[in-house]
Amino acid sequence: RFIENSFRDGLMKTTGTDIDRIMPPVSRFASNSRTIKKQTIIDKLLAFFEKYFGLV
Repeated sequence: RFIENSFRDGLMKTTGTDIDRIMPPVSRFASNSRTIKKQTIIDKLLAFFEKYFGLV
């Protein structure tokens, strides 16, 4: 649903709770692991979006 909405809107929102909802569970006790994982997910989603946005 997140990807569908991004293609519909023409942009990918990287702030807010939408990214948090699709993230796998990450330990909140490990330092920076959540931030690093979130940035990795954002980078991968942006690469996917930029690759296929013109085709939709």
